[in-house]
Formats: sequence, structure tokens, C-alpha cells
Amino acid sequence: MENCIFCKIASGEIQSELVYEDDLVVAFHDQVPLAPVHILIIPRQHIPTFDDLEDRHKDLAGHLLLVSQKIARQNNLQDKGYRLTMNCGRDAGQEVDHLHFHLLGGRALGRLG
Repeated sequence: MENCIFCKIASGEIQSELVYEDDLVVAFHDQVPLAPVHILIIPRQHIPTFDDLEDRHKDLAGHLLLVSQKIARQNNLQDKGYRLTMNCGRDAGQEVDHLHFHLLGGRALGRLG
């Protein structure tokens, strides 16, 4: 999508300090962090929301999860814990229409709900 900021980051059109990248996924620090570690993990392919995933995205969806785990370990979050969240739609807090995970850690995050 030509106006998607995450697509522009994934393509390199907008410079960002990537913490991870491969052929399918890129990850970078959130510009407004909610925790000491707050990394966004996105597919290079534009998929607007979690609700837009289809059967053909199975491998990509699994890869996103495993990359998230790898990044958590690289940031030494596995022992004390971390949160991996995905917002789907405006009412859930999704601000950018591009599928993405938030990896949060580095402090006690408290309970949800």
C-alpha cells in the first residue's frame, strides 16, 4: 500500500533502525514505547489486520510468532517474561492498518482486564 508507513519502513523507503529483518518480516523499536523494550514486528507483505489473514498466510503467521520469540530471547526477556500483543481494528487500539505484533518487556507489565 502506497500510503502505509509500515510498508515504507519494510521497503526501506523510510529509514528505521531495524532490530531484525529477513525476507518475510522486519522488526523495529516503537517510536512511543510503553515499556523499556517495545518492538514492533511486521510482515513485509501488506495485510491490514489480523482479521485479513487467510489460509495462504499460515507459514507467514507461524514465522511471525517464531521471530517474536527469537527477538524476545535476543533481548533477554525469556526469564522474567514478556507480552506479545496484536490489536485488531480501531476499537482494539489498532492505529496502523498493517498487521503487527507489539513485543513488550523489561519491567512488570501487570494484568490485562
